[in-house]
Amino acid sequence: MKHIKKTFLITLIFVVKISVTSFAQNVVKPNILYIITDDQRKDSNGYYNEIVTGKKESPLGYVESPNLDALAKEGTVFTKMYCNSPACQPSRTSIITGKYPFRNGVYGFEYHHNQPDFFNKIMPEVMRDNGYETALFGKNGVYLRKFKQKTPLNFHYEKTVEATKSLRDFGVTDWTNKAIWGKVNGKSKKLDTRVNFYYPNGVNKSFSRSKNLSAEDKKTKAEVEKELDILYAYTRTNPDLIIGGVNSMPAGKTLDGNIYKEYSKYLQNKDSNYKLENGEDFEGATSSKPIFVNLSFHLPHTPVMPPKEFRDRFKNKTYNIPEFDKKEVEKLPKQMQDLYNKLKIDGLSYKDMQQAIRDYYAFCAYGDYLIGKAVKEFKTYSKVNNRPYVILYVCGDHGWHLGENGIEAKFTPWEMSTHTSAIAVSSDKKLFPAGKIYQDFTEYVDIMPTILSAGGVNISSNEYNYLDGYNLAEVHNNKKLKREYILGDFNHVAGPRAYIRTEDFAFSMQTRESRKKPGGKLKPNVAIKWGLEAPREDVCLALYDLRVDPLERNNVANNKSYIKLADWFRNKLGNIVLGDGRVECDWSQKNVFDVSNFAKGADNKKIEIPKKIIPKV
Repeated sequence: MKHIKKTFLITLIFVVKISVTSFAQNVVKPNILYIITDDQRKDSNGYYNEIVTGKKESPLGYVESPNLDALAKEGTVFTKMYCNSPACQPSRTSIITGKYPFRNGVYGFEYHHNQPDFFNKIMPEVMRDNGYETALFGKNGVYLRKFKQKTPLNFHYEKTVEATKSLRDFGVTDWTNKAIWGKVNGKSKKLDTRVNFYYPNGVNKSFSRSKNLSAEDKKTKAEVEKELDILYAYTRTNPDLIIGGVNSMPAGKTLDGNIYKEYSKYLQNKDSNYKLENGEDFEGATSSKPIFVNLSFHLPHTPVMPPKEFRDRFKNKTYNIPEFDKKEVEKLPKQMQDLYNKLKIDGLSYKDMQQAIRDYYAFCAYGDYLIGKAVKEFKTYSKVNNRPYVILYVCGDHGWHLGENGIEAKFTPWEMSTHTSAIAVSSDKKLFPAGKIYQDFTEYVDIMPTILSAGGVNISSNEYNYLDGYNLAEVHNNKKLKREYILGDFNHVAGPRAYIRTEDFAFSMQTRESRKKPGGKLKPNVAIKWGLEAPREDVCLALYDLRVDPLERNNVANNKSYIKLADWFRNKLGNIVLGDGRVECDWSQKNVFDVSNFAKGADNKKIEIPKKIIPKV
């Protein structure tokens, strides 16, 4: 009898194993659409404002996002999404590597490669290995190259229509800023940089960006500036940055219009060959395979020039200009004063500030229009090909200031540079329930594990231990995955700086003595404890008490009652970003790097501040 029971049990286990394996093999993998914009601030979307403030208007005024508002109701909204670096390249690199900048070794706009031993499989590579056809349309923004070569690595996206290489370089755009190279004494040298504006009648108006313009260039420049109502950021270090104007092209023919067009053609021409707008041969989507598409719009990145159709809808709107007092700058440490001085916009006239805000929000409204069309087509494609779908929209690769803290830019640890939002929607409502709102912290390092998990990858296996984030489909119903702070790190504009944010406090500090990155005689992770051991004033501390100062206008790091708290944050953040798996790499070499682990485990996602050092308010 025992023998019969044992035989039955073994048979049952065998059958169950076969059944589970067969089920796993027969699960239909969803098509996945990952949408990200560039430099888009959180309050440009009505759904975010309505959740947080109860009305769709931004604190500055009118915004327009009917398509994203509708998408938000279909799925789960993450209102406290934070980027892990407030600049395009390091932010996007944290996304595709699934790692914080201090663990992937990319802190700014450095070219890098996949040869070092610490380099793990990136998001599109894992998806491809998992049976997905991978495609990118638009901006990649990641300076990943083949070692010792200038050609980009293909990111393991099998099909790519890149904003610059496939569109702008061919004139399939509205605007481009093109360098002119030539030979000088036998050596290659940049001779000039020319701005080009393209018009629907085929005309291309071009002029130099140099200070010494020819008479012809002066005439063309003045003509273009007048007819396109161009507004420059004339109080910044780079005063020719275009922060307002009307697009030279109608909606369907702007750079972003063409990004959408190529994405649409890819879906419409499934299982067949066709021509891109630039004339190149391309293959449509493979209907027999699940597809993972990264639709990466360039807007509302500068030049901020919405098409006339959308700009006209905002022309009579009046906006609240963010409050700012130069006394705020006096309380900033030197490094952050340098940031302000390079990015300041508070010297613009009232009229110009109105235009800058109005044109920015109009550009975002145009993005909403394109995203609405893209989502509709993706759902249709998935339905026709009998596949479920997952759609993840991320509001910008980071945020954007429109006068907050006296600047119009990103590149800072402040709220408007780092805080965005996200929407996750699935045809399987159990994955991302409709109408659900998650208001605890989430981060950009969550994007890769979310997409991988949606595609059937088991991210809990040892192979993916390198991932720093969580699956958003689990975060919203698993309290164990709740984090008590977010992290960020960057080295750009004013040098190396890291930030940490909790519900009540925002803190940032200079992490390295120099903005220089490893290479030549400078070895990785040399004097790595500088940020913890240097004189207090050298580390340029900034601390904001969000309980009383949610707009971060009063740095209290040096206030007597906050000094102990600021020093506590310096120790907490410094140990994490400098001593818990920090990677510094000499990217000019094949495999020269160092990993700092003097404080391994410091990133425990807990904020346990001693109560006695927290000032009462």
